[in-house]
Amino acid sequence: MKVVVDFDVCQSNGLCMEECPEVFELRDDGFLYVLQEEPPAELADAVEAAARACPTGAISIQ
Repeated sequence: MKVVVDFDVCQSNGLCMEECPEVFELRDDGFLYVLQEEPPAELADAVEAAARACPTGAISIQ
């Protein structure tokens, strides 16, 4: 699994971080960071929930 974020449409609202803080982090600079582009399989459900929670659809899973 690979996590891809389209930063052109990402609003850095942090909803993905609430679902999966092991993979997504909203830092003090106001930008979203992907901590693990290829997270382990045990985080698959949380990553999928994070992608669903994104209001702009900026997160995709390959």
